[in-house]
Amino acid sequence: MSSISKPSVRHPSAQKNQIGLSKADYEGAMSTLCAGCGHDSVTAALVQAFWELDLPPHRAAKMSGIGCSSKTTAYFMKQSHGFNAVHGRMPSVTAGANAANRELTYIGISGDGDSLNIGLGQLAHAIRRNVNMLYVIENNGVYGLTKGQFSASADLGSMSRKGEVNEQTPIDPVLLALTLGATFVARSFSGDKSQLVPILKAAMTHRGFALVDVISPCVSFNDHEGSAKSYAYMRRHEVETVMTDFVPLRREIKVPETHEEMTVVRMHDGSEVRLHATAPGYNPRSRDMAYRHVQACIRKGEVATGILFIDDAGRCMHDMQRTVPTPLAHLPFEQLCPGSAALNHLMERYR
Repeated sequence: MSSISKPSVRHPSAQKNQIGLSKADYEGAMSTLCAGCGHDSVTAALVQAFWELDLPPHRAAKMSGIGCSSKTTAYFMKQSHGFNAVHGRMPSVTAGANAANRELTYIGISGDGDSLNIGLGQLAHAIRRNVNMLYVIENNGVYGLTKGQFSASADLGSMSRKGEVNEQTPIDPVLLALTLGATFVARSFSGDKSQLVPILKAAMTHRGFALVDVISPCVSFNDHEGSAKSYAYMRRHEVETVMTDFVPLRREIKVPETHEEMTVVRMHDGSEVRLHATAPGYNPRSRDMAYRHVQACIRKGEVATGILFIDDAGRCMHDMQRTVPTPLAHLPFEQLCPGSAALNHLMERYR
């Protein structure tokens, strides 16, 4: 995690929300991610969403695993609780924390590698348990922290910076969540803040597991080997004087507001991403319709975005486990541990 702090100077006329905080009060440390990284746009959207929701930062818990995406939790709401778990283990740690204190707001930030490779089993069971949390996947299709290996969400036929072609079928987190029974499923693009902020706000107010898959490009590993300014070319021709690392500056990609059915976004490497809004008459409460819509977009080479499915009648983890209304963290020790006599009485049932 970064230890760089932003200046504490606040403009006296900065707009305040209902609890008297400005947007700067929802920020965290200075980002150390690559310039132009889509993850920083997700951070900005999170700051905007939580500020607009009047969420008290000290009543939230930010959870993460390992990867570029998991650094995001350091960059917003520095007054919140936080836990950086082992790679892929964030969902179970969050479920445990939620079981102990149901009154906190839980925000899990993960990546496609953290969630769909090593943590796939953890993600699946968090969905099944319907843990009350916002689960954001910053999805770029590569392991950026370890220099761009394919992750499980890499598209079939896509090429790495080394010219390798991905021959494995990708795991689509949206289709996975719909199949496993998630009660809130959405997808957005990091460059489309006008769409992402409302989705995050809706996900935060959902009771149960809310998955938001955000397509968030990695600017450092999308170059072509044929380029004379590519990493591959430089590694063959460079004469190393001192050991250095360099990440080229890239401008952030933003999508202008539009009412068109499909928006074409040109990426830094010249490739295109096509974002497809849901059609008029689309019913986000139909799981079957959501599944068919996402698959139809995939077959056409498009990316379905928006709130794709929501079921606000589902039972969350506390309903299924019949937990007490008072958070366990607030119960006195005598109630949490009734003593050896009560334990012996309970064990008699099994003898």
